[in-house]
Amino acid sequence: MSRDTTPPPVPPPLDGEVFDSHCHLDIMVGERQASTADPAGTAAQATGVTVQDILGAARSVGVTRLVTIGYDLRSSRWNAATARDVEGVYAGVAVHPNEAHHATPETLDEIERLAREPHVRAVGETGLDYYRDWSPKQAQHASFRAHIEIAKRTGKALVIHDRDAHEDVLKVLADQGAPDVVVFHSFSGDADYAGRCVKEGYHLSFSGPVTYKNATALREAVQVTPPELMLVETDAPYLPPVPHRGRPNAPYLIPLTLRLLAELKSLTEAELAATISANGERVFGAW
Repeated sequence: MSRDTTPPPVPPPLDGEVFDSHCHLDIMVGERQASTADPAGTAAQATGVTVQDILGAARSVGVTRLVTIGYDLRSSRWNAATARDVEGVYAGVAVHPNEAHHATPETLDEIERLAREPHVRAVGETGLDYYRDWSPKQAQHASFRAHIEIAKRTGKALVIHDRDAHEDVLKVLADQGAPDVVVFHSFSGDADYAGRCVKEGYHLSFSGPVTYKNATALREAVQVTPPELMLVETDAPYLPPVPHRGRPNAPYLIPLTLRLLAELKSLTEAELAATISANGERVFGAW
């Protein structure tokens, strides 16, 4: 069965403004035809889509800023350059755990150099991924610890990719000493794990899977997460929210996820958008 690669329709605008805390603009514009999460390139967008197109669609629904996240040195360079050049775009730079075997001292030195740029607001995505075995665990742990230190030296938020590695992620953070600001990107744990993260003051960023029918545990995690520790993201072009599973995701679909989060927290969408926007300035700095 062929995959539907047509863009989903634009949802009604939000009653308020918010930002997308995690997306991959380089993949959406076709700069990269594959990534660590998508080796076949099935999520790459049609050629001709520009960053300004993506920003325009996002702003039309109240998503005013984007944080575009690196996963290897090439993507980190591209994201940092785009954040320098395009108003409303900010960057994260890192080597993804699936690419940890490429996290050489020279590469990590350049990641740190990029992290010091003013429009780079995060070190990430880094962390641990036990779902795939593309990098040995030893390499992943070494890379994760190195990124933690980069985040501490540069004063930038640490954005964590945690897939099937919950206990070890918390252990590394405790052993190494966490930076001042930690974000769990596309949070995938249950209520107990969310509670443990919240106790440490970590921010949890929720994405499209929270809308999926089988995501009961994830919605329970939302229930125990205080609004002041919540972020919302797309991880675009991955993880589109219901009813668009299987189609390309984009920042303009944030309203579908935020509306469900607001319902779960018994808040209006305007209230939650305002809280998340304030969280964003504490996490990523003044826009």
